[in-house]
Amino acid sequence: MDALHRVLGFAVVGGFFLIMVWGFAARIAKRADPGTWFWRLLAAEQVVLGIQVIVGIVLLIVDGFDAKPFLHYLYGSVFPITVLVIAHVFARDLEKDQYFPFAIAGLICFGLTLRALMTGLGIG
Repeated sequence: MDALHRVLGFAVVGGFFLIMVWGFAARIAKRADPGTWFWRLLAAEQVVLGIQVIVGIVLLIVDGFDAKPFLHYLYGSVFPITVLVIAHVFARDLEKDQYFPFAIAGLICFGLTLRALMTGLGIG
């Protein structure tokens, strides 16, 4: 289970990186929509993040709540989920470029989940 959590952690960080780069590239290219695959990637990233959180909760219970640094949980679940909810709220109210709040969220979540990965691996 720990190996799965580690693999999913790298996938989550990579997914947010792709969302960030794709969204900013579409904005620079002045595209009205980044395409269907951007939205599919965003949906998949949210699902993988949810699975990652569930696996993390299971590991926390199995390990007897032997917590890593507390910030690991905040960086890896609470903060990214909050940022994504805020991005959905902002995107819903936009008439055009509804993808751009997700590009910004991708940037923020990339940093947050990278930091979660680092604390989980004991780096820094």
